[in-house]
Amino acid sequence: QVQLVESGGGLVQTGSSLRLSCAASGRTFDTAAMGWFRQAPGKEREFVAAIRWSGTSIGYADSVKGRFTIFRDKAKNTVYLQMNSLKPEDTAVYYCAGTSKVRGTDSYFGVATYDTWGQGTQVTVSS
Repeated sequence: QVQLVESGGGLVQTGSSLRLSCAASGRTFDTAAMGWFRQAPGKEREFVAAIRWSGTSIGYADSVKGRFTIFRDKAKNTVYLQMNSLKPEDTAVYYCAGTSKVRGTDSYFGVATYDTWGQGTQVTVSS
């Protein structure tokens, strides 16, 4: 079993930056990939970015391409989401997720592929 703990959310102004962290512990050697998802009030949880446990980036949602970067610190077993040029529409609870499933790239864009989730961290971007 893998445990995930997110941190780094907060209230920022439009155009600001934030870095979210997701610390993984437990059976991390079973992990195939990690992802970041977000959920705004009244909306479904949506894919943001994903990375293979090896550190290779898998992909980004179109809405965050060029602004967000996912990367991993192997020594710390931590995955980060660097968010730049934040917009009010980025406001949501951000969740880190992990999976042991080895799948094709597109599968990692879907919520159902992931079997472990963190508790979420709130990101609020004011206009």
